[in-house]
Amino acid sequence: MTRKKVKLAYISEDNARKATFKKRKKGIMKKVSELTILCGIDACAIIFNPCDSQVEVWPDPKGAKQIIKRYQKTSVIDETKNMNQESFVMQTISKAMYKLDKQRKENREKEMTVAMFDYMESRKLPENMTITDLKNMDKLIQEYISDIRNKIIE
Repeated sequence: MTRKKVKLAYISEDNARKATFKKRKKGIMKKVSELTILCGIDACAIIFNPCDSQVEVWPDPKGAKQIIKRYQKTSVIDETKNMNQESFVMQTISKAMYKLDKQRKENREKEMTVAMFDYMESRKLPENMTITDLKNMDKLIQEYISDIRNKIIE
């Protein structure tokens, strides 16, 4: 028989709330214990009981303190690795801008190559070429000549 889905809402009846807290607390402590055993990790649980102002700690207060200290130490060391949403978005934008610049450079190089071959075919330069474009084309032609010379030498 399957269980009914539990409706998550505040339990207004005091005794029922305490009983549910006690059962759930036991379940959480068991899950943390299972997690440490099955996965071979260090974990701790700290649960504050508002009814009798008591704190439940698993595995024990000393072990929990050691785990928390180790976490805080690694948190400071790995702070640069851990990201918040803003730094993640900024890093993603930075990578995208780098890719965009690289793609623009490749496109420009291909346009210059096409313009160079068009010039070789028709002996006419495109009218809208600037001095920078002509310098880039000259550089590209020099690279092609260098490649041809290297192939001849081989």
